[in-house]
Amino acid sequence: MKLKDLGEFNFINRISKSIRASSQVVKGIGDDAAVLKYTKDKHLLFTTDMIIEGKHFYKSAKAELVGKKSLSCNISDIAAMGGVPKFAVISVGFPGSLDLKYADKLYKGIRKVANSFKVDLVGGDTVNSGKIIINIALIGEVEKKNLVLRSGAKEDDAIFITGNIGGSIKFKHLNFTPRIKEARFLVNNFKINSMTDISDGLLADLGHILDESYKGAIICEKTIPVSRNASGFDSAVRDGEDFELVFTLPWPQADRLEKTWPFTTRLSRIGRIINRRKGFSIVNKSGKSKKINPTGFTHF
Repeated sequence: MKLKDLGEFNFINRISKSIRASSQVVKGIGDDAAVLKYTKDKHLLFTTDMIIEGKHFYKSAKAELVGKKSLSCNISDIAAMGGVPKFAVISVGFPGSLDLKYADKLYKGIRKVANSFKVDLVGGDTVNSGKIIINIALIGEVEKKNLVLRSGAKEDDAIFITGNIGGSIKFKHLNFTPRIKEARFLVNNFKINSMTDISDGLLADLGHILDESYKGAIICEKTIPVSRNASGFDSAVRDGEDFELVFTLPWPQADRLEKTWPFTTRLSRIGRIINRRKGFSIVNKSGKSKKINPTGFTHF
């Protein structure tokens, strides 16, 4: 069997079965970041992301934007857990023929994001490679009371997303702002039961919440905020790299959230969590319901 036949998430499930974590691990494989025991009141968050030339960006893209993306996608993972980012190490693979100016501008982009989110860059590694590869590992922290996992969705939760989705390939995937401020507002003021960031596509990432929470969902097409850059509704909900938040909270809190939302970032209530036996469905603009296959971006 080839990896492409097994698929990314089946591969992750395959290797996770052989891994045994110590009692220091609160949450290991299966969320946006690992959760580790830390202090009486806080957990550590530990995440990593890799981006590769030709897969996640092209060399023709501005180097500074490539650098910004490499750290921002990690910070987005920390936002999805309700935390704040703290320390990062950066490993890069560069061809020896790479223009030094390109490398300098790439690191400039990383530093800009680090400064914006008060992240300390504390080390890393450099190797020679055929293509540009950037891997960043990021440590964050979160108050125990504010930790949000994918696995906490409750029946009758309202489902929300931030921002607009779709068409990220036209620019947004290289130049987005991780939703740290929005996530911190949410966890400090509401009972957020589950959350993840939209990196693989809305349907796939909401599907991760449903799988981890053993729940179903019904969402409404007309309330899903599709970007004007999207080529269509189906691509908007499947293509990914939007780096927005999708989260759930008790339905009685939904009206208060909409009334008190303090950001210019768009906020949309798109559906409801239901019993797992009822599956995952979407109501289209004509009012008809159909079952969803929650697929999105895959790495193999």
